[in-house]
Amino acid sequence: MASTKKKSTGLGRGLGSILPDVDIDAAMGRTNLTTAVVNIAVDDIETNPFQPRKEFDENALEELSQSIKQQGVITPVTVRQMPNGKYQLIAGERRLRASRLAGLTEIPAYIRVATDSQMMEMALVENIQRENLNAMEIAFSYNALIEECQLTHEQLSEKVGKDRSTITNYLRLLNLPSETQIALCSDQISMAHARCLVNVEDTEQHLAILHDIINRQLSVRQTEQLVKDFAKSKKVVTSKKKKEDLPEVHAAMKSALKQYLQSEVDIKRSRRGKGTLTIHFNNDRDFERIIKLIKEN
Repeated sequence: MASTKKKSTGLGRGLGSILPDVDIDAAMGRTNLTTAVVNIAVDDIETNPFQPRKEFDENALEELSQSIKQQGVITPVTVRQMPNGKYQLIAGERRLRASRLAGLTEIPAYIRVATDSQMMEMALVENIQRENLNAMEIAFSYNALIEECQLTHEQLSEKVGKDRSTITNYLRLLNLPSETQIALCSDQISMAHARCLVNVEDTEQHLAILHDIINRQLSVRQTEQLVKDFAKSKKVVTSKKKKEDLPEVHAAMKSALKQYLQSEVDIKRSRRGKGTLTIHFNNDRDFERIIKLIKEN
């Protein structure tokens, strides 16, 4: 039989309001139990499948483990009970891992009733507050919450306590090439660098700038300038391409007309073949000269 004890401690943002207390008597098949915190066997707790954090710092876990050996688990983990009698972790994976390292057989826990979407939401909220997820982990988690819980950016903003623009900026990271996402996860570039790179849609140029940032250790300001320079050069290239995009037969006729009329000639043509032919003249006399040449031909 698991032991119980009173515990007065906060659950962190959203946990208490979103996840109701389970009926402990019904959940554990016992009577005369009023406290919401119980000691649960560590081996009876499964990890949270919606845990957004994929990497855990081994040194930090070891430090937490040593602290737990000395002082115990100060803040209970939060779990939900499964049909098989086991428990599934909602929040507190670092504490659970460190407790296992410390050799604990039991851990204090809150038992809550939670749906899959609530579990995902609470895992995200708790990790953002306590462990500083890397930018890509946050982006993937936000996206999962939006899809699974069918939330708008505004609703998600309210739930996690972040500005809507912040939510949008994180979600834009999902459009980055995988190499850039990996660089962001491994701290080779910062979130600010990544936000600059989001605006470079040309993959080849995007990766070239990424490698420049890493190899030359460019600052965010230098990166912004590099992206601006690329945008300017792209406009010039696009403009030249549009001018040279005239089919060969039309370009040849333009040249022939210019030579015959001794005036500037412009031809604009759409991909469907529709277009305009423009003949320039300097004055009325020049206009009459051009008309005469056209009539004679």
